Amino acid sequence: MNIFANLSPLDHRYHASDPELWRELSAVLSEEAYIGYQMRVEWALVQALENRNISPKGSAAEVHRACQRITPADVRAEEEITRHNVRALVNCIQREVSEEVRPFIHLTATSVDILDTARALQLRDAVDKVLLPRMEEFLRVLIDLAQKTADVPMVGRTHGQHGVPITFGFAMSEYVSRLGGRIEKIKEAKDNLRGKMAGAVGAYNASSLLFENPQDFEREVLALLGLKPGDHSTQIVEPEYVLDLMHALTSAFGVLANFADDMRHLQRTELSEVGEAFEEGQVGSSTMPHKRNPWNYEHVKSMWKAFMPRMMTVYMDQISEHQRDLTNSASARFVTEIVAALTMAVQRLTKVTKKLAVDKEQMLKNLELNAGLIVAEPLYILLAAHGHPDAHEAVRKLTLEAEKTGRSVVEIAQESPELSPYLAKFTPEQTKIISDPLTYTGQAAAKCKEICAVHLEKITKL
Repeated sequence: MNIFANLSPLDHRYHASDPELWRELSAVLSEEAYIGYQMRVEWALVQALENRNISPKGSAAEVHRACQRITPADVRAEEEITRHNVRALVNCIQREVSEEVRPFIHLTATSVDILDTARALQLRDAVDKVLLPRMEEFLRVLIDLAQKTADVPMVGRTHGQHGVPITFGFAMSEYVSRLGGRIEKIKEAKDNLRGKMAGAVGAYNASSLLFENPQDFEREVLALLGLKPGDHSTQIVEPEYVLDLMHALTSAFGVLANFADDMRHLQRTELSEVGEAFEEGQVGSSTMPHKRNPWNYEHVKSMWKAFMPRMMTVYMDQISEHQRDLTNSASARFVTEIVAALTMAVQRLTKVTKKLAVDKEQMLKNLELNAGLIVAEPLYILLAAHGHPDAHEAVRKLTLEAEKTGRSVVEIAQESPELSPYLAKFTPEQTKIISDPLTYTGQAAAKCKEICAVHLEKITKL
């Protein structure tokens, strides 16, 4: 099908912008891939039966060969008859194997044994093979950017207002820490995905007819797939395993959106502290040729807005009446798109942040705008430390006068008979901070380097 005839923007707009990534995602997240994972589960079941001398010798190999001949179109055509997707798959496999092997296809299993186990395999591979490598690459990009700018001074901002100085590297190391933490949570949740082979209501009714310890058989089947069984299953695997992964992914998406928003704001005309590199021929506006919009960072925030609310659906899918209902039958199909969208966002941020232009001179200019007021905090702290009974109020009044007169807070303080005795107690180092407030960056650079070193070591081990 022509990609532009598809319904989802993930399949046409973002496929067109990065076809190689789309192909990687399709290989693990498409319906074709999902059916392939279901066939792997059916194969593992027959292999375990063969290992226990229940199905004929060579039956698992026969099932494996049969599954290679079955296409998603075959399964879909059969489903039009059965009105049941897993029974359609089973029928397709049975038609491709010998009569001796046919009875053992799907033996003891219920549909969701296959579906939930296949979903765990699918999500595990998508995170392992496509998402995590890109998240780790982006984390390295952030670490590199933070390390290179660890000592570059800029104004710290709270509530959109100038606070006290930090460094740009310190600002970037916030996202190194947050994203690094999310990567660990994603890996933890991915490694804890579970499957099941416990039958119709999870009580091993069918497998108990064949095995003295059906739970051992379940473990054997899942071990062939590199999975463990859930601690307790009904007809479905406990939903919290997938929910925990989706929460880790969605919270990581939030970190990316926050970073993107910061980079977008720093490109405002009145700030201009960073800049998104433009390619030759790239256009920022259809009518204003001078515009250079931060559209890639805006795109990531926009993607987060589209996919973050889907986490609510994942939480609602946590509820299933008694041993199982089908109220998640449609909604749960969309969880794969959360993985895809997050991966696309990470890929985009990596590309644009590698080329991010940091304007050190503009950062310094913006910092100097309120240099005369920035000194208010260190002055208040030092006055209080040297015994002034109401230092905060005293300095607050100084800032009001400074704003009216345009003079610096320090200059006014030095003329104050009330404050002079306290100023005289300042050490040379404290006096230097007061006289040059742009150096008042605290442990920003050191903390930046510490955070980067910690997460660089962690990502190396990963």
